[in-house]
Amino acid sequence: MRFVIQRVLESSVSVDGKVVGQIGKGFMVLIGVGSGDTRETADKMIKKLIGMRIFEDENGKTNLNLESVGGSLLLISQFTLYADCKRGNRPGFTDAGAPDLAEELYEYIISECRKSVPVVERGVFGADMKVSLVNDGPFTVILDSEKL
Repeated sequence: MRFVIQRVLESSVSVDGKVVGQIGKGFMVLIGVGSGDTRETADKMIKKLIGMRIFEDENGKTNLNLESVGGSLLLISQFTLYADCKRGNRPGFTDAGAPDLAEELYEYIISECRKSVPVVERGVFGADMKVSLVNDGPFTVILDSEKL
């Protein structure tokens, strides 16, 4: 499983010109599910995401987590995080989880995050989405379950 976490001042996702998810300060997270991922994988990633201390404290040090700053989450499915570019110029996606597995785990991640984060917004699984954000920093972190 892969998460691309961007610390944002604001972010939104639209489908067919309609905003379906929008947050202020928090994390916009692109979520890629791999073929071998499970709920246990998701739990490990969620714990790391929720505890991620990448907001600045009063001394300008990245020391505060989402809860400390009253931050929100915008979670967006993104199978292309599993692009394989080893051969040729057209990426392959054989390592990405099958759509049924990916959607199940995406929904699971959303429901679990809602247990500890007051505002969790989302994209639409499998849709052609337009994502807007104001990256704060910019500050971007990539979490890969194989490296945790």
